[in-house]
Amino acid sequence: MLTITLPLLLLLIVKPKWNYTILFLSTLTTTSIMYLYTNFMPINLNHMMGLDFMSATLITLTLWIMPLVIAASQNIKLKKNLSSFFLLNVTALTLILVLGFSVSHLFSFYILFEASLVPTLLIIMKWGYQPERLQAGMYLMLYTITASLPLLAGIAIQVSYHHSYHLFFVLHTFTSYTSLVWLVMNFAFMVKLPLFVFHLWLPKAHVEAPVAGSMILAAVLLKLGGYGMLRVIYMIPPINLTLKFYLISLSLWGGMITSLICARQQDMKSLIAYSSVGHMSLVMAGVLTNIQWGLWGAVAMMISHGLLSSALFASADMCYSMSNSRSLIMNKGLNIAIPTMSMLWFIMCAANMAAPPSCNLMAEIMLITCAAVASKLMFIPLGVMSFTAAAYSLTLYVSMNHGPLNTLNNPALFLTPRNLTIILGHIIPIVIIMLSPSLIVLW
Repeated sequence: MLTITLPLLLLLIVKPKWNYTILFLSTLTTTSIMYLYTNFMPINLNHMMGLDFMSATLITLTLWIMPLVIAASQNIKLKKNLSSFFLLNVTALTLILVLGFSVSHLFSFYILFEASLVPTLLIIMKWGYQPERLQAGMYLMLYTITASLPLLAGIAIQVSYHHSYHLFFVLHTFTSYTSLVWLVMNFAFMVKLPLFVFHLWLPKAHVEAPVAGSMILAAVLLKLGGYGMLRVIYMIPPINLTLKFYLISLSLWGGMITSLICARQQDMKSLIAYSSVGHMSLVMAGVLTNIQWGLWGAVAMMISHGLLSSALFASADMCYSMSNSRSLIMNKGLNIAIPTMSMLWFIMCAANMAAPPSCNLMAEIMLITCAAVASKLMFIPLGVMSFTAAAYSLTLYVSMNHGPLNTLNNPALFLTPRNLTIILGHIIPIVIIMLSPSLIVLW
């Protein structure tokens, strides 16, 4: 881990230029990929740090996304809009997330979980597009900080009863407080994921955030909630079956409702944000089943969704730079102007509705199977979610690529080597993972 954390600390101190930062983070990405081919998992580095296959996978995702985030934010550099401060925020957030995914101390994990909000809030508030970003920042902080207080209480109860701060500690003795501890510790992660009902902060944050904020939120920060749930499930299994069934029902029926809402959106970023809620509801259902097939399906969905949603947000920002509008009505005729980008949009939309050869297909098969095992009634929301995912993905593609080209649009701003590199940097790993699933799941 020192081969990753120490260079990131050095990057914070030295503050190199824009292109050097991208090159530096890309080099660290190749280092983290080596962990996926190492047969030493799991390992306790010391009493504070630990690493297993799931941690290594999410660290690799974080380090893979961050250079693409900086490359997609080229306008900040060109306009000289505090570009050094932006790089500082992105690097600090990368370091916090890498440490958060590798720490094995409960209280340290809580501190890093909360600390990830600060750079995210700064990115939204400073480089957001509209004055409404103030309200989006307030929603983000109120929802996540309020929900994190029960997590702190749950950690205190866990330590007072079992005298262990270790995140990999498995509870063998169950008391009357076990279900309460399980619920309060998971509540913060449910809001972060987010669970339906507690999801209102996410569309606001995505819509008002710059492209960097949207990509980081969708690709990595939501996965911090899923990672926390997977750790707590390992530590304290859900022994209250009634509570578990209600939460699975809420996540899947909520995911169905958000998918229906998603099908009515005209704002590109809002559509992609609501689709994230639907995909993450499947992750939560898979985790709550507490079946190995479901747990690894949740990890596969987190990785595939992280890459895909980040690609969609980056592409939506490219369309915005071309037309100065996020409306599906204003962004038309891409197939006429730039057939290459139209093909890439089709690949992304097909992957979003879990068409082969994307790894979303593998993840959804695993998660739908496990959710159906929990109850046969879950076939209803699962079926509606699958249908609406195809509907809104195809609507997004058809609206963007077909129809007459808007005369006010400037397609020359879209097809650049930088834009192609950013999109291919997201799409290629999705296909590779499907061809070799052992990269992200242990069968």
